[in-house]
Amino acid sequence: MAADKQNEAKLAKLDENKENEGLGLEILQIIKDAQQQHGLRHGDYQRYRGYCSRRLRRLRKTLGFKMGNRHKYTGKKITVEMLSDSRYLLLVLMEAERAWSYAMQLKQEANTEPRKRFHLLGRLRKAAKHGERLEKLCESPRVDARTKLEAQAYTSFLTGMVEFELQQWKPAMEAFNKCKTIYEKLASAFTEELAVLYHQRVEEISPNIRYCAYNIGDQNAINELMQMRLTGGGGDFMAEKLEALITQTRAKQAATMSEVQWRDRSVPVKVDKARIFLLGLADNEAAIAQATNEETKEHLYETLLVECRDTIQTVREELKAEAKQRERGTDPDSSKVSNLQFLHSYLTYIKLCTVVKRNESMANTLQVKLKEPPADDNKRTPRPQDLIRLYDIILQSLAELSTLQGLEEDATFQKEVALKTLVYKAYRCFFIAQSYVVVKKWSEALVLYERVLKHAGEVQSKAKSLNNSLKDLPDVQELIADVNAEKYSLQAAAILDTDETAEVPSQQVKDNKPLSDHLETFNLDPTLVGKQPNLVHFPPDFQPIPCKPLFFDLALNHVAFPPLDDKVEQKGKGGLTGYIKGIFGFGS
Repeated sequence: MAADKQNEAKLAKLDENKENEGLGLEILQIIKDAQQQHGLRHGDYQRYRGYCSRRLRRLRKTLGFKMGNRHKYTGKKITVEMLSDSRYLLLVLMEAERAWSYAMQLKQEANTEPRKRFHLLGRLRKAAKHGERLEKLCESPRVDARTKLEAQAYTSFLTGMVEFELQQWKPAMEAFNKCKTIYEKLASAFTEELAVLYHQRVEEISPNIRYCAYNIGDQNAINELMQMRLTGGGGDFMAEKLEALITQTRAKQAATMSEVQWRDRSVPVKVDKARIFLLGLADNEAAIAQATNEETKEHLYETLLVECRDTIQTVREELKAEAKQRERGTDPDSSKVSNLQFLHSYLTYIKLCTVVKRNESMANTLQVKLKEPPADDNKRTPRPQDLIRLYDIILQSLAELSTLQGLEEDATFQKEVALKTLVYKAYRCFFIAQSYVVVKKWSEALVLYERVLKHAGEVQSKAKSLNNSLKDLPDVQELIADVNAEKYSLQAAAILDTDETAEVPSQQVKDNKPLSDHLETFNLDPTLVGKQPNLVHFPPDFQPIPCKPLFFDLALNHVAFPPLDDKVEQKGKGGLTGYIKGIFGFGS
């Protein structure tokens, strides 16, 4: 909102400075900035329509151009006599943009609600009518030449959109060509920054012109549309029309296709969807080969895989129906099922080979980035582990290839798959070794490098009889050279790492002594801060200690004791006298 107020203030100042030069309005620049800032960057036409409504309200309030009051609507039109401010032109432009954005919103919703198409056409006609009003206002001598040309181009674009939706191809093509011509002339007359903007507009409407030319009868336009598919020109709506057109063209050509040749066997193709897919397979592969941008190539691979999966699902449903008929015994031709199954295997083969090529393309891109120095510290750099995952998927796809039904006894096919498996195993081992080098596990890395050389040697020995199978595979000789170079680097790094370890002070070397034995020296032992620190000897060792002196009577066995007969109680001598003596102690 603040940005809009600033823009309107700039427009007012320009009007004051250019009273003699005439009113001016950069129509394309204004609508492109507004669209990018208010929803169209994400395809949100409803948000952009709300912005246009709010800006119209602010413009009317600023200019004092009220359409009645809160109780009654009074329609008013902007006339040529009122053009004292370029914001009057902006007011009409915003009305056209609001109607156009509403039409585009309805176009998105019309995919699920066909009745909205009628409302869509009404809003497009309304936008074109506002565009014609803007063009008539710009015919005034008060408006500069550039604004007049931009208004004509804008009106031609909206008129072409109306005719395009009505499938009036010739009038639509004429309107789009007029719009294209004006923008090309403007691009050649102004600065480089504005020229880029005009050229972008020309690129946006070029797919519509070619589509109209094709529907008029120009058969050469289909090749241009196929080429345009690589760059994704024309936006989301045009992309849908391109896909529909390509599918329709292939469906016409598929009527003449009856069989396909694969692995020295002719397979009849009776499923229409399979015919259309197989007919466009060569075009899709050619488009992928021509694509230079990695994002475009990835998009084309994904599109091909989606089409292939859908076709396989259709053939699988036909297989289930044929299997039920065979169980009931109502299908007299049993070979039809085997042909359909072989067709299913062929389509699965195409899908798995596409997965292998896509992952190999991604792996090649990552390898290039892996060798480059990191440009940005904040951006995540690729690691060898990322490549390991890609080669795992490739090996899994090759394992599925070897189990395809109908090819179990094809010895040549099985040898080719085994050879490809060896090649990609060698590359997988190479990048696993690279990941061990990163963490300085020299022994593990060296063993894996030796395994890479072993796999590469097997590939070279087996490839003599299968030279044709190596055309689409990575170069094993280049891998061997890389491994030899990495081995030398690994040995040097291991020696340097050993020297560094030997120079480490003794207090940093871990031993089994407890902390109590070397309190005077520092020892970098990480176990001291763990759950079981080695602090003291436990249990403690036995140590000799002094004891209390003991006295022994060594003369006991050599001493003659005096007789004690008089002390021993005499038996038989008793009576009352003895008893009394015992009581009073006289006898002791």
